[in-house]
Amino acid sequence: MKISTKGRYGLTIMIELAKKHGEGPTSLKTIAQANELSEHYLEQLIAPLRNAGLVKSIRGAYGGYELTNAPSKITAGDVIRVLEGPITPVEGIEDEEPAKRELWIRIRDAIRGVLDNTTLEDLASHSDDQEPDGYMFYI
Repeated sequence: MKISTKGRYGLTIMIELAKKHGEGPTSLKTIAQANELSEHYLEQLIAPLRNAGLVKSIRGAYGGYELTNAPSKITAGDVIRVLEGPITPVEGIEDEEPAKRELWIRIRDAIRGVLDNTTLEDLASHSDDQEPDGYMFYI
């Protein structure tokens, strides 16, 4: 499964909104400038997120977008499914021989598990100095 720029940039929008959650609406222009992205492209991505009920728009001079739920209630999987469609590593797994079908199902379930157990709160609170679990050597 390959996540396109739609999914990646859509997740960027949602992470930025999660960071500002509770502070009022955030404009797409602000998000675009902070991440060096095209505001026009972000405008195309926000519509399906709004239609799916993940964000709401606020009109006016100080308007923008806000999350409809707390960042802890929205997962990366929610965002990716809206923008990319169903999470499947290969098409037509039901036609595969049993050994390969089992492999594809395990891969799909692993990807779903990571996306569905990672919230926007997790992503928004991540800092660059957090390293993944690495090796610890004692001498």
